[in-house]
Amino acid sequence: MEPIQVTGIRGLPLIHEGDNIAAMISERIAVQDNDILCIASTVYSKAKGYTKTLASITATDRARRLGNLNGEDPRFVQAVLDASSDIIMEHPFILSELSFGHIGVRAGVDQSNIEDGMVIFLPPDPMGAAKAVRKEILTLSGKDTGVIITDTCGRSFRRGQTGNAIGWSGFCAIRDFRGDTDLFGHVLKITEEAVVDEIAGFANFVMGESDNGVPAVLFRNCPKWTGHDDIYFHNDEDITKRLLKKEVNGD
Repeated sequence: MEPIQVTGIRGLPLIHEGDNIAAMISERIAVQDNDILCIASTVYSKAKGYTKTLASITATDRARRLGNLNGEDPRFVQAVLDASSDIIMEHPFILSELSFGHIGVRAGVDQSNIEDGMVIFLPPDPMGAAKAVRKEILTLSGKDTGVIITDTCGRSFRRGQTGNAIGWSGFCAIRDFRGDTDLFGHVLKITEEAVVDEIAGFANFVMGESDNGVPAVLFRNCPKWTGHDDIYFHNDEDITKRLLKKEVNGD
């Protein structure tokens, strides 16, 4: 097996609404079939205009209450509420569920890597976003690559953020080992590897979190895998979410 190659794509300018991310990346690196391209959700959202000025947002009573509670601008809090399909926890930060199943702090709404006085939202359909970028890369290059849209997320029980996949296309999210045997012949019963998150996590390491200027990372020679896309827990499986909501509701 060829060694896996990881290349940060440098030289991309600051992204503005209307920019063609796929074309800009294709101009800077020659992709091959079966490559995996990771793109930061921030640059995709900026190119698609998923942004707002704080001045255009009117805070509701709930946003003002939570802003006072958490020490945040009520207009920013309103942006978080607008992006959320459900609020799991209100304090010491807002933990939100989004319509596509992702759970994250402040609904992934961000004020970094964007001009002052603006907020940036996660793509409303990250799976569709990854599929669209993949299709455009194929049109431009004739090469069939995989695509992951990444976002930086915190973790329960551990300090520090890592990259997560919020959208992907060209492969399944989970490598399913159930039914395989280990080195000692034991049948694996529960092992499901979140490959898309592992790749997104390393991509985030290459991208950096401040002014590194690497919003896309290319992986080459990743081995193929089989499995499924059922990466989010269903409500009846998600013990953490259920307990947090009981705490918020005082049950």
